[in-house]
Amino acid sequence: MRIAAGADHAGYALKQRLVARLRQAGHEVEDYGTHSEDSCDYPDFARQVARAVAAGRVDFGLLICGSGVGMSIAANRFPGVRAARCVTENDARLARGHNNANILCLGSRVTEPAVAEAILDAFLAAGFEGGRHARRVAKIDDTN
Repeated sequence: MRIAAGADHAGYALKQRLVARLRQAGHEVEDYGTHSEDSCDYPDFARQVARAVAAGRVDFGLLICGSGVGMSIAANRFPGVRAARCVTENDARLARGHNNANILCLGSRVTEPAVAEAILDAFLAAGFEGGRHARRVAKIDDTN
């Protein structure tokens, strides 16, 4: 799978850990930064990852900030993006299965690294269920 990853300074360490894990599992990861713990602005990274997902250059996105909330708000501003802040494995499965989420947002200050790994694994393993959910996702994507 091709995955775009991004984080602000608060999410930097967790992003590094998860990107390494993804690459070890054989995924191709485009790391959009940040590349240090120096203070930076999360919308800059959300924008880059969201654009990569929306353009179809990658299959999924991963965004990490302190809470995951800011990244999800910023990423969801882009047409075709369905970014979900997940704090449990079940959140991740439902976000993919029912909402066809294409960006996983995590909060480094609210999610332990081992839990974040499990959430990421659940997100990537889940598939969109379609059916009645497809109609609802189509309504989300309809900007009229």
